[in-house]
Amino acid sequence: MAFRGHYEHSLDSKDRLTVPAKFRDALSDGVVLVAGLEPCVWVFPAKGYESFSEQFIGTASPLTRRGRVLRRHFHGESFDDKVDSNGRVHLPKRLVEEAGLEGTCVVIGMEDYFEVWNTKRWQEAEAEVRETVTDVAESHGEES
Repeated sequence: MAFRGHYEHSLDSKDRLTVPAKFRDALSDGVVLVAGLEPCVWVFPAKGYESFSEQFIGTASPLTRRGRVLRRHFHGESFDDKVDSNGRVHLPKRLVEEAGLEGTCVVIGMEDYFEVWNTKRWQEAEAEVRETVTDVAESHGEES
């Protein structure tokens, strides 16, 4: 299943986020929550995170600074969880604080994972996407 779309969901007082209903089946084997590269939280299906890790982090040697930095970020800032019976995941306080999450959050599908954003920060990021997507798409076409 590909994670697609834009949803608004609330983070409750216990830092639990209700996962969009259409995403829940893909997360039935567990989730991995990761500090995103922008101020957001990345949410992967457990097996999807393994694939991501193998493809992008597993190739980075721990003998290099780059490799250690990638491993520290993506393994040291990741947390395992499961979707509860009410369709929620618990976001660790550390990730909530880093992403500035509170109240209503925006969930953005990213194909093999999804992101959870603070609403105001998402509006700023979305504005940047709209301003640059045409240039990015055109330069991507030139690379082919």
